[in-house]
Amino acid sequence: VDFLLKNKINIQKIYAPEHGFRGTADAGEHVVDGKDVKTGIPIISLYGENRKPKPEQLEGIDVLVFDLQDVGARFYTYTSTLHYVMEACAENNIPLLVLDRPNPNGFYVDGPVLEPAFKSFIGMHPVPIVYGMTIGEYAQMINGEKWLKDGIQCNLNVIPVANYTHKDRYALPIKPSPNLNTQQAILLYPSLCLFEGTIISQGRGTYHPFQVLGAPALGGKFSYAFSPKSIPGMSENPIHLGQNCYGLDLSNQKIGEQLNLDRLITFYKAYPNKKAFFDNKNYPQMGNFDKLAGTASLKQQIIQGKSARAIRKSWEPALSRFKLIRKKYLIYP
Repeated sequence: VDFLLKNKINIQKIYAPEHGFRGTADAGEHVVDGKDVKTGIPIISLYGENRKPKPEQLEGIDVLVFDLQDVGARFYTYTSTLHYVMEACAENNIPLLVLDRPNPNGFYVDGPVLEPAFKSFIGMHPVPIVYGMTIGEYAQMINGEKWLKDGIQCNLNVIPVANYTHKDRYALPIKPSPNLNTQQAILLYPSLCLFEGTIISQGRGTYHPFQVLGAPALGGKFSYAFSPKSIPGMSENPIHLGQNCYGLDLSNQKIGEQLNLDRLITFYKAYPNKKAFFDNKNYPQMGNFDKLAGTASLKQQIIQGKSARAIRKSWEPALSRFKLIRKKYLIYP
């Protein structure tokens, strides 16, 4: 927005996703309509009462520009916002310009493919947890696979990134959201966000979110400990607030090219009250594990004591089918 204004582009409105327009709202925090304090331009929230621009909110718009930094994990909600923006543009005959950006987790494809029964705002499409596509490639896939309502298609133009390949390990120069505040957190996020559907803290309420794991009940089983606090703008009411959580520090862990299931299995086995591990009735901060996973089978496989290897095997043939679909929409090698 600042750049477009500087270049004399007439901006009518700003449409803000989860985390707000300037990326400072906590995960899941209600984002309200308002005005950008820096420019005075009206802001319409797409993460509050409505998640899709209404026809009256698109009046006077000649072209809508989509420019958000995705992190390449299905449960990060910017691809869901993309879906609804594309749908609104298609319904109101407004062209959409997607300014593409590198995907920091774009160098691999992995995870269970989302099943239709588990469709939600944290997973709207039949894609794996890590889909290995830029947001521009993903937009082309939404259009090409006719995933919008009634199979409508958006007048889409993707402006590609120069000199990018999917082999690149791209470090984001600016944090994409408050709790992804380091490159290590961004790389660990696809594996660690699944813990949001468990009793295990992923470090929300610390200055190392998505780099540590732990829970009070694991004292004596792990030596590393941390204590979640209320941190305005990052996590106001984290799980296990003010309690010592025992677990692992992953801030220096080497990141591979696949999802890590070993930690989920290890923490489930170590947790003394197995029934409480996936139970969020006393902890509204917890997410729904099956919706995060995109399937009910992952939770059952962990409960049944299946190995990571056996679980990964069950992701086929859906994962291979997705890779064939993905190939059709790739812009970059």
